[in-house]
Amino acid sequence: MNSKSDAARAEELSRKRARALPVLGVLFISQQLVFFSSPARDRMVDHVHIGAWLILSVVMLLALTTGGGWIYPRSVRQLANDEATRVHRDDAFRYGFLAAMVACIALYVVTLFEPFGEREAIHLILTVGIGMALLRFGLLERRAMRDA
Repeated sequence: MNSKSDAARAEELSRKRARALPVLGVLFISQQLVFFSSPARDRMVDHVHIGAWLILSVVMLLALTTGGGWIYPRSVRQLANDEATRVHRDDAFRYGFLAAMVACIALYVVTLFEPFGEREAIHLILTVGIGMALLRFGLLERRAMRDA
């Protein structure tokens, strides 16, 4: 039997999530700056880099959608995903969507003057959308932890 109650473990999960998500958002976005600053090549290492980015993108989306904490029992995850967390998540998705749309508009304007590859556009839009959602969710969760 666990020495901590489900409520204490849910609180722990919430605190870890509040600390980790803003950092993950910054790392996710900054990591992609390397992609956009290096010339596009068709080497195997470039394909591995893109594959890793796609897997990381899926994991970040799953973490945003579910709240993460997959190693915890379902009862703990349900307690950690309370009403306030769901509101924060909804707000984060809204910010992520808006950031992705702004990236689309910016890309549209850029392509009027300079060609931009389809894959690079997808990469940029997805990175901006997920990154902004991670940052917003994490910052809202941190604020809630600080205010509690």
